[in-house]
Amino acid sequence: MASSDLGQLGTKDGVPVDFNWVLPGLAPLLVPWLAILGLLALKPNRSAVAWLIWLPPGCVLTLTVLPLFALPSGADFMADAIVALALGLAAVWLLAGYLRRQHGFLTFLCVLGALLGFSLMAAMFRVGGTGMDVEVFQAGILLAFGVGVTAAALGLDGWICRHHYRPLALYLWLFVSLSGIWLLLTAPLFLIVLIASGGQIAWSEFFGPVLAAAVVNFAVLLPFLILSSATPFYRNRLKALLHVIPEAPPPLNAPAPEANPKP
Repeated sequence: MASSDLGQLGTKDGVPVDFNWVLPGLAPLLVPWLAILGLLALKPNRSAVAWLIWLPPGCVLTLTVLPLFALPSGADFMADAIVALALGLAAVWLLAGYLRRQHGFLTFLCVLGALLGFSLMAAMFRVGGTGMDVEVFQAGILLAFGVGVTAAALGLDGWICRHHYRPLALYLWLFVSLSGIWLLLTAPLFLIVLIASGGQIAWSEFFGPVLAAAVVNFAVLLPFLILSSATPFYRNRLKALLHVIPEAPPPLNAPAPEANPKP
């Protein structure tokens, strides 16, 4: 029963209210991970090394709950978007053979669609609601930006590499690409706010968040890059996504041997 001493303002005992508290279900949180488990059942992923794909999203999930990387109060939607992006990338790595197309732009569109679909699905089950409340809206907007920037950066790096896979150069160019694309996407918004405020906003308030977004975006991608560098299985997946290796030609039909070969 709720109780509060209000003095002369009224009675201190409120109307009894019954409330049955139950432990929130874990099933919605497990759905994205079960989807990744389902992708591991695909024929190209039937390998023991394919199960290492759990490591990158697991690392990202761990970092979001560590006190060292604690998010500001009321910014839980950022953690939801970050983990959802990591799960979307895991799906892209497992589907790389299906997403690869003859032309790089078509591959970019396939990667964008798969990454957006799996990431939004993961975010929807993480927030655990169907209503368009503020948190769901914020997570969706941030995730949409992250998905678009990530897919564009991977496509741009594939064009920069030009059929040469160099891990260190790839890491560097990927961070530069992420920073540049985040800058281009957010610059119009900052200019609108700058004009509306009469120039009262410092430029550091723009470049600081842009750099932070690029660093976080790169940190989500980094475990997948390390996994690709460490294992040939996922290295070929990354090369396929970046178009740094040519598409395998179809096998030629060899002529059947003669039944009675001539001497």
